[in-house]
Amino acid sequence: MLVYLLRYQRQCTSGEKKGLTSTEHTTIFTHCAAFGATRAMRIYHMNGCGNRFAIYDSRSDVPFRPSAEEIRRIASPNGRQEFDQIIGMESALEDDIFMRIWNADGSEVKACGNATRCVGWLMIEETGKSDVSVATEAGKLYVKAADKGLISVDMGSPLMTWEHIPLSEKMDTRGVDVKIGPIDAPYLSKPTCVNMGNPHAVFFVKDVESYDIPGIGPLVEWHPIFPEGVNVGFAQIINKKKIRLRVWERGAGLTKACGTGACAALVSAVRLKKANRKATMILDGGELQIEWSKANDHVYMTGPVELEKTIEA
Repeated sequence: MLVYLLRYQRQCTSGEKKGLTSTEHTTIFTHCAAFGATRAMRIYHMNGCGNRFAIYDSRSDVPFRPSAEEIRRIASPNGRQEFDQIIGMESALEDDIFMRIWNADGSEVKACGNATRCVGWLMIEETGKSDVSVATEAGKLYVKAADKGLISVDMGSPLMTWEHIPLSEKMDTRGVDVKIGPIDAPYLSKPTCVNMGNPHAVFFVKDVESYDIPGIGPLVEWHPIFPEGVNVGFAQIINKKKIRLRVWERGAGLTKACGTGACAALVSAVRLKKANRKATMILDGGELQIEWSKANDHVYMTGPVELEKTIEA
């Protein structure tokens, strides 16, 4: 339904349908009201390894500041979730762009690795540069063009102390006291926790396909030990250089890919001596290459991006 948004912006104001269905008209009106745009706003539908985004470029108008309810309607225009995150692009004084991030449930978050790669690609295409800086609430991130059309982002250093996850009480983040199942025989326990700009808890399992992630994910997402909630990863070690991963994202549910989740899983695996510092992460939407540099402690993520659609007045 987003394709109608700006093309019929004037009709939103007047209330004229002109052949649109009631659902389409409601969606248009909601989008127009969401940000109060007075000039053309370009919208990109993109995905990074299957992680889907609606990206609003508001640099030519008022900053994109939708309410939580408006975000939910944008993410699920027909009652079914179409986008995992909604992104707002804004001008930045010292960087190429500033990026604001909302989950599909309307909550604003500080980091999204795949969205950073997508926005970085847009800026690389626009500026002609080979690398750009993207400012976020989690800090400045650097994005560059890699080989074979892939896009790489420097996600910075992982945070691994209990205060930085954060946890509600002090404990060893290599194995946090969380159990799923009977107390005396849990089928999941002791996830490793890492903050990659947002909090992650990673369970290492023998067969990731055998777990009911939509059933388990919400139980862990808002477990009392995680006062800010948590993203929940399910990682299966194939070998030291390859990991199968699925992620229940905080505020978005089970997605085809989670960039920060892939970074967190690799860091967690290295901490437990289960993987090398560079590995291929196999997600539902494709593959990401993750490297945790020993030289500078930064985590680098490289993978594909896809521009699905551009919408403009």
